[in-house]
Amino acid sequence: MSRDKTTKMLEDGAAVGAENEADETVETTKPAEAGDTGAADDVEAAPELTEDSDESDESDDTGEPAPVATDTAKRRTQWSRFVAFALLPALALVLALGAGYLKWRDNSVRISEVAAETSVQAARDTTIALLSYKPETVEEQLGAARELLTGEFRDSYTSLTNDVVIPGAKEKQISAVASVPAAASVSATQTEAVVLVFVNQTVIVGQDAPTDTASSVRVTLEKVGDRWLISKFDPV
Repeated sequence: MSRDKTTKMLEDGAAVGAENEADETVETTKPAEAGDTGAADDVEAAPELTEDSDESDESDDTGEPAPVATDTAKRRTQWSRFVAFALLPALALVLALGAGYLKWRDNSVRISEVAAETSVQAARDTTIALLSYKPETVEEQLGAARELLTGEFRDSYTSLTNDVVIPGAKEKQISAVASVPAAASVSATQTEAVVLVFVNQTVIVGQDAPTDTASSVRVTLEKVGDRWLISKFDPV
């Protein structure tokens, strides 16, 4: 084999080997490219997962439970404000009014009780003074009794005693003694009272035997200053 043929064969073999190496390189590169494409797909898929994760987080942040919890908190806050600024002051006002009413009621009852007690005693004492006298002191006794009266009854009593009782007692030696075995309050306020009085009166004319009479009188009294004065004296 000549040198030129040998050289040509070597060149042809080198060319074939280069082509084979090129083919192997191409084959080796193709799977890599395919793998690269899969990796690229994985890389592209990763953002989608991230976006889904973000959407999931956003859904958690803005989902149904959050507004429900917020509404519940608002209702609780509104109820607390209502209790603090409306219900409790109203309740305190009702309690204060109730306590004030009870105190007023208690004071009224006490005042009525005191008025009833004092007016009954005044009716007893004044009735005895009006109907009791002796011939020798009749003018002074009935004059003093007149100071325990008020209004029109005072005027009518003054006329009766001056015109009839005092002259008759002096002339006929009449004496009278009154007693009050019982008396009861009918009504009583701070300014006016009504008392039912039961009266026994013994009258002696000169040397005659005593005469006893029993009667009941409805006595009306008015508070003048700090005294109970009789304004009406009505037999019943």
